[in-house]
Amino acid sequence: MDLRELRYLVTVAETGHVGRAAGQLFISQPSLSYALKKLERELGITLLRRHARGVDLTEAGREVAAEARRALRAADRVRAVAERHATGAAGRLRIGFQASGAGPLATRIRAAFEAEHPEVLVEPRRHDWSREVAALREGEVDVAIVWQPNDLTGLASMPLTEETRVIGFAAGHPLAGRESLTIMDVRDEPLVRTRQAPRHWVGWWAVDPRPDGSRPRWGAENNTIDELLDQVAAGRGASIGPASSAVYFSRPDIVWVPLTGVEPLRIDLAWHPDHDNPVVDAYVRIARRVRDEAG
Repeated sequence: MDLRELRYLVTVAETGHVGRAAGQLFISQPSLSYALKKLERELGITLLRRHARGVDLTEAGREVAAEARRALRAADRVRAVAERHATGAAGRLRIGFQASGAGPLATRIRAAFEAEHPEVLVEPRRHDWSREVAALREGEVDVAIVWQPNDLTGLASMPLTEETRVIGFAAGHPLAGRESLTIMDVRDEPLVRTRQAPRHWVGWWAVDPRPDGSRPRWGAENNTIDELLDQVAAGRGASIGPASSAVYFSRPDIVWVPLTGVEPLRIDLAWHPDHDNPVVDAYVRIARRVRDEAG
């Protein structure tokens, strides 16, 4: 058993199909099937149950795949540590976030961190549609500014801040001139949507269901934040976001209106509890201090 075989199993588990998994892994389907059967023989258990539509994991397969994911994440962290030292990038901090991150608070935290650690290269990395946690788990970033709701199981985290919500309309929309709106005021307004984010996350942002039990109407689809803004500006749907959207995504063709009576966005900072990077500890410490000073 090696990491390559574990990665094969995890990819098959995620796709539910040997052919699709082979395509993602850039190997032939017979080669993948052979590797999976070899792994089953080595472990002495059946991992996959094959059927006409693809494959399902057996109970044993699900448990093995879960442990395989942990092993792969650990291996990625080992490689990341070695890479930092091999390339001289031990003084580097990669910060994952999406959209406006933690707004002005994140800017103050970064300024304080760079003032105390000018030798460290800070690399902000934007991720669309709630992918900042996956990037952290996969070793692409060292810390993540996380928009909730999100699954932080197995990660260390702390609350950073909260933001009220706003709703964006194309300039000239009949509701764009209002001082504030409730979710029931906009119940008939279609919202731009994405299929790239987890369904529960999309539902939280859309306030689904509404207080009267009604469901959102959906407008145009998009795959990135930039596409979302273009769709809103074109009048193909409104978009609900954090209050900082009005600053970070200010455009003359979009108007952001405060949305009252809905749960605010909670923003956390997350990191690996078993990391081996003193730069992470320094950033967490400074983030906690700046957060507390901000009140």
